[in-house]
Order: sequence, then structure tokens, then C-alpha cells
Amino acid sequence: MAIRIIRKGEDPVLRQKAQVVTQFTPAIHRLLDDMAETMYDADGIGLAANQIGILKRLVVIDVQPKEDSFQKRAWIELVNPEILERSGVQREREACLSLPGLSGVVERAAYVRVRAQNRYGEFFEIEGRDLLARCLQHEIDHLDGILFTDYLRPEEIERQPVGESSR
Repeated sequence: MAIRIIRKGEDPVLRQKAQVVTQFTPAIHRLLDDMAETMYDADGIGLAANQIGILKRLVVIDVQPKEDSFQKRAWIELVNPEILERSGVQREREACLSLPGLSGVVERAAYVRVRAQNRYGEFFEIEGRDLLARCLQHEIDHLDGILFTDYLRPEEIERQPVGESSR
């Protein structure tokens, strides 16, 4: 496994639409592992493949990272995810590993139902509420080249100084 470089700011790959994964190869498995390791290393709760410069419909999420050991963590892997159902409304602060120093209050669905494939190509559905729903929507947006700031007016985007150690 390897920690990948997270693309930031105006990197054009962040605005491109990711392509559907059709072959579930060991290379895809390694990429999903690398994405998880990169997400944990950056203290994130989600990461889309676009964010590391790979235009494939891959997402990893862990909204409750608790274990110190990488091998014991239980992240969610979504290949080719699509939102099937949304309901309710939540307004919460969001930030993004690709937009360091930026945050804002974004309105999203409070509940989503998502259909995806696992690393072996098997279909499954996952339901998310609250933080998991928000993270699913945020990461799936990345796959379509959409950033959380797209939902905000310029004056609604909060800016914090980014230190030398920021990722």
C-alpha cells in the first residue's frame, strides 16, 4: 500500500467526471487500499479517486475511524456508486482534503440510499443518515467533478490560513 498525493485547489482533475469501473482487477484492489491509507494519513473521513488524480468511480469512507492499526479499520469501499434515494434536509459544515483551509455550511439530504459494487464487482446497497449521508453525497459529487463549494455563494465560503503541515 502507498500514500498517494491528494490533488488540491484548482487542479483540473477535480472537475472531471470519473469513468465507470468495468474490470475488478488486483490493480483496483491495490488502488482502493492506497485510497484508504491516504484518507487515514490525511485525517479524512472520505476520499474519491479523483482526489488522487485517478478518474475512476471509486470512493472510500470511514466516518468513525477509531483503531490505531490500519489493518483493523473498517472503511467502506464503493465502486461505481449511485444515489438511488434521498430524503430530509441537513445543514452542516463541510470541508475537503482537496480544498485545505476552506469550509462552509452546505445543505444536503439527511438520508440517502446508494447502490454500488464492492472490489469484486458484487452489487450492494448502503443507507446513510446524517454524517454518513453527507459523506456519501460529498464523495459521489467528487466523481462528477462537483466540489462542496459549488453549493455555496462566495461569501459563504469560510477561509482559514493553511499552515506548513496542512495536507
